[in-house]
Amino acid sequence: MASLVYSPKDILQQEFKTKMRGYDPIEVDEFLDNIIKDYETYNKEILALQEENDKLSAKLAQLSKTQGATQTRTQQVEAPKSAAVTNFDILKRLSNLEREVFGKKLDQQSSTVKVSQPNPNNYTNTSDDDDNESTRQF
Repeated sequence: MASLVYSPKDILQQEFKTKMRGYDPIEVDEFLDNIIKDYETYNKEILALQEENDKLSAKLAQLSKTQGATQTRTQQVEAPKSAAVTNFDILKRLSNLEREVFGKKLDQQSSTVKVSQPNPNNYTNTSDDDDNESTRQF
């Protein structure tokens, strides 16, 4: 901000030399009094605006710090969740693959075991599906 040449006090204390055909001193004093009032009003306005600016700057700085801390916390909280979800997905997929690969082998082994086991009742080895189909035909 540019520095002022005259302060209200300078204007009030200003003395003019009188000459023979000079201005009316009373009129000049009244005019200068009004200028002093304007200067004081402007100074008060400037101080009020500077205070408001300082308050808003401080509030902005505080909100920026708060928002930065919130973002940091959010990132810290989200990282483990995404890792946990990813691990869960991986385990689920692995389980499905194992069931697919080893489940078929177990089914094949169980069918061979059924055929190779002797039937204690001396019945012929037929599966339940064959029995159901023969029943449906009649």
